[in-house]
Amino acid sequence: MWKYYPELLERPVPRYTSYPTAADFHDEIGADDLEQALADVRLCDDISLYVHIPYCEQICWYCGCNTGKANRMQRLAAYMDALSAEIDLVSRKLGKRGRVKRIAFGGGSPNALCADDFSDLLGHLLTAFRCDQPILSIELDPRGFTPEWRNLIRATEIRNVSLGVQSFDPAVQAAIGRVQPLEMVTQMVTDLRDAEVLSLNFDLMYGLPGQTKDILEETLQQTVCLLPERIALFGYAHIPTLIPRQRRIDDTCLPDSRQRFDMAAFGYDFLTKAGYQPIGFDHFALPGDPLERAGADAMVRRNFQGFTDDQSNILIGLGASAISEFPDRIIQNQKNTGRYRNLLANGQLPASVGIRRSHDNQIHGAIIEQILANGEADLSPLGDTQSYAAMFASFINRGLVEIVGQKLVLDASARPYARSIAAVFDEFRGQTSGMFSQAV
Repeated sequence: MWKYYPELLERPVPRYTSYPTAADFHDEIGADDLEQALADVRLCDDISLYVHIPYCEQICWYCGCNTGKANRMQRLAAYMDALSAEIDLVSRKLGKRGRVKRIAFGGGSPNALCADDFSDLLGHLLTAFRCDQPILSIELDPRGFTPEWRNLIRATEIRNVSLGVQSFDPAVQAAIGRVQPLEMVTQMVTDLRDAEVLSLNFDLMYGLPGQTKDILEETLQQTVCLLPERIALFGYAHIPTLIPRQRRIDDTCLPDSRQRFDMAAFGYDFLTKAGYQPIGFDHFALPGDPLERAGADAMVRRNFQGFTDDQSNILIGLGASAISEFPDRIIQNQKNTGRYRNLLANGQLPASVGIRRSHDNQIHGAIIEQILANGEADLSPLGDTQSYAAMFASFINRGLVEIVGQKLVLDASARPYARSIAAVFDEFRGQTSGMFSQAV
């Protein structure tokens, strides 16, 4: 169903987990902006929390996350003390305003912590904030999953779990520094189902070194046999100039652009035939899952965790490098864990960079999100809708999009071009192409 138009994919573009993107953040935004944003939260506002654990037991070579090796207990303990201080500080600034409806834990790998330390962290969050039976979600590394963690998942009633799988092929795993046998993941899935996890996500990748369509097909077959409710099939972003650990990956073994496109198209066909509903441009969900229901109702949103059914407009990030998002501003915490700890030791909010979102930014951001998440966008806030037709001529002429009244509507075959189409509304794209990954 997908046709390959390489000229439309030449320009690297952001993944648009926010707009403006993190590439546009600057240091004129800081603690004062975060304090004001927290003060503006109303009693009735719904809030989502994201808690970042920037440590892993093993570092994967492909990973672009802000994470380090959890090989020094003293360093990990010092970080947890700082995180606890941040929770208390943000809680005081909020003054019990807002209702926390969701808490997501990511990293890194939250299960780099021992189960008892994580239990203490969760308990602290639930008492520090005004929580309204929040949905709990967590990312887990199968290589560090223990019986203690299985028991913790059951006891804390965490129902949403995401696993970093990437590929089940042993040679591909070795090439990216993430060796985890199929049997390990299979046992973990059994344990998670025993712990009553209801929505399980697998993160998979295409475009990996040595990966072919046949290798991808085998991973997809093994995945659907394990029946995760959600699957995210990402294109690997190889940017070694920005992510030094990726230099360990042999880029001569990476698939070319056409091979990447064919893998993405194959993955889409395979998963939809297996009963998964496509969400956005790279997520899939089984019927009945909350993400699938949001897709059916055109209510999918996009944030720093990817495509989601979370409808909150306020996301508060806790931890080093975590990002907070409010309607009129985006603010990121200090990335360096040492400086993050020092700021909190001095009683300061650890915000370090970000951006204020003008009225135009908010309009363009909403359009970009609608394009990526739901395949169409209301252009009426821009004024004369038809004047934008020329901007989309290359997509319109190939039958990928059309303007219907005041709406921009993407054809089903436009999914691989969604980021490129969204980029038309991006006012900030003066940065070099090396900042971003291939469009597919």
